[in-house]
Amino acid sequence: MNKIARKYFLTLSVFTCFLFVSSSQINASTATAEALVDAAAESVNTFTIDPDMTWFRDNMSKAKGVLIVPSLVKGGLIFGGSGGSGVLLVKGDGNIWSDPAFYTMGSGTVGFQIGVEVSEIILMIMTDKGVDALLTSSFKLGGDVSIAAGPIGAGAKAQTADILAFSRTKGIYGGINIEGAVLKTRNDWNHDYYGDQTSPREILIERSATNSHADNLRNAVANLAIKSGG
Repeated sequence: MNKIARKYFLTLSVFTCFLFVSSSQINASTATAEALVDAAAESVNTFTIDPDMTWFRDNMSKAKGVLIVPSLVKGGLIFGGSGGSGVLLVKGDGNIWSDPAFYTMGSGTVGFQIGVEVSEIILMIMTDKGVDALLTSSFKLGGDVSIAAGPIGAGAKAQTADILAFSRTKGIYGGINIEGAVLKTRNDWNHDYYGDQTSPREILIERSATNSHADNLRNAVANLAIKSGG
């Protein structure tokens, strides 16, 4: 490696490290459970009006649940990865959606990659098997439960899968491959948001934990399901 190449590599390395350290500090100081719920509601509204999300809108009534990650950050130099926080809501009888349970999504990759990409992700949980898997404390997408990219555009057809993934990335709309990503419960945020040691099952299935702050998000998801025939 010549002097110019080494200098370029070092500059990129320092920039990448600075970017991720700064991002972590900002997230640690500003991220709250309430802010994540608000951002999730905005993501639902954005997906609802997006002209390329026709299938998503038209089939929301078929979903058993939705996991919304308003900001999934992917990037790195040589050794990359992605991560973000999200909320899961599960549909009950009469199109009554649960309050949100909090999760993290993360994965690691190996290969030459430079830069940072930020995506909005919505996972449509299409089967009871998919919902049950998400009630565990840690779950790997694409393991015992199948996942596929959600169809984009009018007339698109979905693959048969337990979970369908939709994404919006810097104004470019399309499916995303997040197979292998690990979802874990955020027990700290579940506790902060509901004021008790609350498990995802208690929030999503038993409905013993509620917070009126989530009404806007719950209504946005319920209204979308109604419009699609639910």
